[in-house]
Amino acid sequence: MIFPPHCKCIGYAGNKPVGDRVYFLSEYLIHEVPGGFEILAVQPAEGDGLMRDIASVTRIAGPDEVYLYPDPVVLHNRGDLIQKALQSPKRCTIFTGIEEHKIFICDPDPASLLTVHVYDVTPPHPHLAGTLEVLEKAGIFGELEIRFCYHVNDIRETKADAYPCKAGGFSRTIDSDRLVGDEQVAGCMTARQVLRDCYGHDFPLIDICPANAVREEPFIARCCRAERSGVQTLNGKKGVVVHWGASPKQITDAVYACIHEWRNG
Repeated sequence: MIFPPHCKCIGYAGNKPVGDRVYFLSEYLIHEVPGGFEILAVQPAEGDGLMRDIASVTRIAGPDEVYLYPDPVVLHNRGDLIQKALQSPKRCTIFTGIEEHKIFICDPDPASLLTVHVYDVTPPHPHLAGTLEVLEKAGIFGELEIRFCYHVNDIRETKADAYPCKAGGFSRTIDSDRLVGDEQVAGCMTARQVLRDCYGHDFPLIDICPANAVREEPFIARCCRAERSGVQTLNGKKGVVVHWGASPKQITDAVYACIHEWRNG
């Protein structure tokens, strides 16, 4: 796979106002030719000027191999661009950014994308999964070249007699209703402690904690216990846990810490 690290490495060659010279940072050229575009690898000659002669040039792909993606994209969202290139009808895809800069991918490799598994629950709104979707769309994880696989457990499917709180829209919850004492409760370690404090004994509990549901790695999971937060191994899988009410910044930092540990730990 050829995927330049930044659009500043790529020049756009539509005409030759200063002859056969390129900008000193150029490593590739998107060259407009009859029938479309060709992709060239170039090496600027040694020198001190910003515009330099070309020491060497190699053709990477011809116009019959190059596809111009029709819509503007976030160029820094590298994971998203790899996924788009994998769906391209040709081996090389040129992308145009919102600010009109360009980048390309040739021979995209699905193995270059690391899948991060997300564990969350609903209802109410799955805060972790929802925040990651917004952040991913904005390109905040672009340089990591990752994609997310969401495992969002719908706790309504447990068919429990009582649920954690009214915020989920449930008719019977441990925060609002007096329980008889033998109900099956959808909850977690915190729910178990609350019930024991209120009733003096344990209830049959259906575990709904996202962190306890981890089965794949690397992962990011949500938990209401602050002391469980951080990069760690759960159920033999490496990943990171964030608090139930973590901010977008805290979630972003957690993902970066997780990937750093995964790739360098």
